[in-house]
Amino acid sequence: MRILVTASHAPFLHGGGERHVDNLCMALRAAGHEVALVRLPFKFSPEADIERAMAFCDGYDLSAPNGQHVDRVISLQFPGYGMRHPRHVVWLMHQHRAVYELFDPDAATPALHRLREKIVDYDRRALSKVTRIFANSQRVARRLLHYNGLDSTPLYHPPPGAELLCRGEAWDYVFFPSRLESLKRQDLLIEAARLIVTDTKILIGGEGPQRERYERLIEKHALGDRVRLIGAFAEAERIALYAHALAVVFPAFDEDLGYVPLEAMYAAKPVVTCTDSGGPLEFRAHGETGEIVAPSPEALADAIDRLATHPDRARAMGEAGRERILAMDLSWPRVVATLCA
Repeated sequence: MRILVTASHAPFLHGGGERHVDNLCMALRAAGHEVALVRLPFKFSPEADIERAMAFCDGYDLSAPNGQHVDRVISLQFPGYGMRHPRHVVWLMHQHRAVYELFDPDAATPALHRLREKIVDYDRRALSKVTRIFANSQRVARRLLHYNGLDSTPLYHPPPGAELLCRGEAWDYVFFPSRLESLKRQDLLIEAARLIVTDTKILIGGEGPQRERYERLIEKHALGDRVRLIGAFAEAERIALYAHALAVVFPAFDEDLGYVPLEAMYAAKPVVTCTDSGGPLEFRAHGETGEIVAPSPEALADAIDRLATHPDRARAMGEAGRERILAMDLSWPRVVATLCA
């Protein structure tokens, strides 16, 4: 088939979402399909630019651009799913979160209130017209049902390089690789370092807009000997960092899916996540594959100390997590077959 994939793109930002889009296109091509990726530039502000992006996509006909027949459109993100095609499948990564679960009516400006009304209407109209809706996770599916009254089917996929992740001897550190931004809540883990009583170190990987703030927080509490911001790392380093971690910590707020916990499971590492972390909770079992704790430095510190003082239990949790994720048999060929059925 000739397939168009639509997705949004914020220039110079590259994270799990961008890898998701790239891997879908590669999987479609590997299955023998001819694929073109339509990347729509996206700005998070001002509100007027978001409205212009919606207006451009709303009803835009992708059935035969420039006379080139298209068999199917697969849309992943707002606002591209508003484009029109007779066989249009949406695999929803997330909606525009600022007007849904992250919306604070008391703090929102009048412009954001107006934008929210327009986006909710746009999403309801656009998504009700597509052939079928899949969601990146149960969490994303529940949001869509709650806010827009639309049903969708969760469709899981493996994280990038899952087949390379492997067990290794646990060393005296916990690992948290992710973009350094407020919703990932690296600051909770940094604050937890003040309360950890074992000799466990904390390695925080990744770059992002909150790096300077986290550096100041580490300096303020004199935690340089316990917490390290290791920045970007190569693929071989990623594999080794997972393999030798005592555990992986992921306290992000209301995540859509969360690659990090999945990667930890493939590497047979227990995961410490929070009760409000969203998507990652779909794969976790408290006390069996890791710890699910309150989103506080105290709770994170206690969980890390428990794992450090009971390494056999930590190892058993990691093995249970690996068994669980392998039993799910996540694969890109299965995703492609489902989206192209």
